[in-house]
Amino acid sequence: MPSSITQALILAGGQATRMRPYTDDAPKAMVPVAGAPIIGYQLLWLARHGVKHVVISGGYKAELINEYVGNGERFGVSAAYAIEDEPLGRGGGLKFAATRLDEAPFYVLNGDVITAFDLGDMASYHHRNEGAVTVALSPYRSNWGVAELDGDRIRGFVQSPQLPYWINAGVYAFRHDVLPLLPDKGDHEDSTFPQLAAEGGLIGYRLSGYWRGVDTVKDVTEASKEVRAAGNLLPAEFLTTAIDT
Repeated sequence: MPSSITQALILAGGQATRMRPYTDDAPKAMVPVAGAPIIGYQLLWLARHGVKHVVISGGYKAELINEYVGNGERFGVSAAYAIEDEPLGRGGGLKFAATRLDEAPFYVLNGDVITAFDLGDMASYHHRNEGAVTVALSPYRSNWGVAELDGDRIRGFVQSPQLPYWINAGVYAFRHDVLPLLPDKGDHEDSTFPQLAAEGGLIGYRLSGYWRGVDTVKDVTEASKEVRAAGNLLPAEFLTTAIDT
């Protein structure tokens, strides 16, 4: 469904050392998944849900994002940039970049997330629950095979089972009046979120649908396989490498 929130901010300033060599010469948001940069998937997903204006918070190799995204028109959004002179951390970068938004609610995306859940449903949930920040939560899957035991005997293994926990999916809906609570430098998840949680203002939205955090080289490979298998390859105009990447 279309979203009632029409502006968003993408946190794309980190160096992502765990994703080298992909990030030796490019920011994390430009790492190609099935041939297209992560930020390409994000912008088209936001546009499909009615987001009109996106601010990109950049730092490391930000010029490469600007070259790919431009003014955002070909993705169906208007794009603006907030480029840090020095690393501010995710919370500081968010606070700095949000000055380019108006005072309406807005989405925030970490620059390493590919997902396909219904943003309109999340917006409705955010407004209905009247929280300061709504955090999208994804089911947690183990990275390892889990043994099925009968006493001391192993009856089998379940590969990467879904466990009864929920993890931060790196997608948020913010009220604008939260901005003064953000740090000028540092991570909002270390300071602002614990404060809001203690005050009852942090809401969890359990998402359904595809979600993948792209944090490591292995994640790039797995996400590329998943995108191809689901038939969700981006059109050729948005590709930067061969689709078998």
